[in-house]
Amino acid sequence: MPLPNFLIIGVQKAGSTSVYEYLKQHPQVYVSPRKETEFFSRDLSQIPEKKTTPGGRRRILTLEDYQSLFANVTDELAIGEASPNYMMAYRKAIPNIQKYVPDARLIAILRNPVERAYSDYLMHVRDAIGSPKSLGEQVKTKAESSHMLLKGRYYEQLSHYVDAFGWPQIKVFLYDDLRRDSTQMMREIYQFIGVERDFTADTQKRFQTAEVPKNQAVNRLLRTKNPIRSAVAGALRQVLPESVRQQLRLRLIAANSQDKSSQSLPEEDRQLLFDYYREDMLKLQDLIGRDLSNWLSDPAKR
Repeated sequence: MPLPNFLIIGVQKAGSTSVYEYLKQHPQVYVSPRKETEFFSRDLSQIPEKKTTPGGRRRILTLEDYQSLFANVTDELAIGEASPNYMMAYRKAIPNIQKYVPDARLIAILRNPVERAYSDYLMHVRDAIGSPKSLGEQVKTKAESSHMLLKGRYYEQLSHYVDAFGWPQIKVFLYDDLRRDSTQMMREIYQFIGVERDFTADTQKRFQTAEVPKNQAVNRLLRTKNPIRSAVAGALRQVLPESVRQQLRLRLIAANSQDKSSQSLPEEDRQLLFDYYREDMLKLQDLIGRDLSNWLSDPAKR
C-alpha cells in the first residue's frame, strides 16, 4: 500500500488548509482525505488506548491506520498529506519521517510569527479552547512552554529538517506568497512534487478564514459542554432530528461571529512578540535566503 511522497510540515495558521484544498484539484495529486493526521509527530513505539480525539474523530495511531488513508490511490504521481504541526514536533517527526518516508518532499509555509501567533490566539478564543492568556502575558510568564508562541520559532525547527534531509528535499514558501500570487505559488509546489506545473487550480476561495465571537459568554454556551446547553439539547431532542439541531447551533454561532479585523492586536503585545521573535527571524532570513524585512520592521518605529 502506498505512503506519501510529499508532506506539508508547517505551519498552522499560514494557509496550509488552502494549499491542501488546491492540491486536491490537481488530477495527478492524491492527498489524504484527512488533514492533520499528526501521525509522524507521535511516539510510534507506543499505541495509546484512547482511539478518538475530544471532537470524536478516530485517531491515526498505527501504520495500518495511516496507510488506510491512501488506500484509494490509483495512478496519481504525487501522494501527500498536510500536518502543519510536524515542524514544531520535529524531535519526534524527523526520525519517524526518516524511517517511513525518507525520500518524501517536505513543504513548509511560514507566516510572520507575530501575525501567526495572534491568529492562533483568536482561533482559541473562537473555539472556546480554555481561557488563553493574552499574548503579552504569555511572553512574560510562559514563553518557553506556550505552544502558541513556540510554533513561531521557525529557524529553530526548520534548521533541524535541513540538517536531516537537505535543501533539495525541502521547499519553503511564505504566507505572503500565497496572498500575493496563489496561482504562481501552486505552480511552484506542483513542480516541486513532480506533477504537471501548468495546471491552474481555482485559488479564489480562502479556507479557514478567521472569525471571533461578538459575545464570549454566548460563544462558550454554544461551543462547550455545559448544563444549559445539555438541558436545551435534551428538550430539542424530543422534537428535532440531530441534523436540524446541529444546523440551528451553527446558525447561532454564525450570528454571534464577526470578522477578526474587529479585534486588533494591542500594540504593547505586538512589540513584546516582535522582541521575542526578532533573533529567530534574523536567523531564518539567512537560512532560507529570503528577504524578511517586512517581518523585521520594528512596530515601535512604524
